[in-house]
Amino acid sequence: MDKKLDRRWIIASVSTLLVIIVLLVFYWSNEPDTFDVRQSPNASSVTGATLTATLVKVGSSLLDKPGGYLSNDVIPPSVFMDDMPSWEFGALEMVRDLTLAMRKDFSRSQSQSIENAALAKAQPPLNTSHRDWILPSAESKYREGFDAINDYLLDLQDPNRGDAQFYARADNLREWLKQVEKRLGSLSQRLSASVGQERINTDLAGDPDARQSTPSSGRLQVKTSWWMLDNYFYEARGASWALLHFLKAVEIDFADVLENKNATVSLQQIIRELEATQQTIWSPMILNGSGFGVLANHSLVMANYISRANAAIIDLSELLARG
Repeated sequence: MDKKLDRRWIIASVSTLLVIIVLLVFYWSNEPDTFDVRQSPNASSVTGATLTATLVKVGSSLLDKPGGYLSNDVIPPSVFMDDMPSWEFGALEMVRDLTLAMRKDFSRSQSQSIENAALAKAQPPLNTSHRDWILPSAESKYREGFDAINDYLLDLQDPNRGDAQFYARADNLREWLKQVEKRLGSLSQRLSASVGQERINTDLAGDPDARQSTPSSGRLQVKTSWWMLDNYFYEARGASWALLHFLKAVEIDFADVLENKNATVSLQQIIRELEATQQTIWSPMILNGSGFGVLANHSLVMANYISRANAAIIDLSELLARG
């Protein structure tokens, strides 16, 4: 009798533990909601404050969402999760690009000017490997970086604290958008390769004198590994989530520049395309049907929205380059 009770107790305990793990996985897999960039802590009418405050808010969402930062966890259940860590990496890459742009361009009046000390302190910690988990952990370094960005924000709003500046100029914005183009282009290519296709090699197109270090075939077979489909999808979703907020903040801080270039509507169209990437996913898994098959292909749908946003960003960059 005692053995039966022990066996039942063990089964009940294991079942309860499994239920708790499953519930935690579902809860921790919830992506942060979009937020109003005007309501970000310390956002104000000071030029550059909305974008900087949004960057800090995106960073805090990355670190303080349900389950915290999961990419570097080494214990169950988060060690078995890959969708949310991929989402985190996508958002992190956008954060890194914007922080670098703020250090190199937005906070400097010209190429010979001195870089802002707080941003110079903030950018290196954010380049810590997203997998580091001990001495120091990735999240501790990222928090250090976001604290430094917040110091820059406070300096920006209070002239008595320091000499921080934010220059909302067309050339500064264009430099950052050029980097965004490359991120979105890479994401779009990997998502589109979910069905596999033969592509013509265009690496040297447009320049008859161009050369590359290693010769490659004129036709390439490209197909994303089945194991990486959901990873690329969620990486793109995380990157789009972060970029969506940054561009909404740009619409505020660069309002005069955009109006002068008649480019406000172009930016709003980009924002609309990125908002579409954040629609609810009703399927319990990322489907990978063929292009015109019976089942949906979530990667191709995501690639469509990102490609359209990227094309609009290219057009916006051209508008900003005009006098």
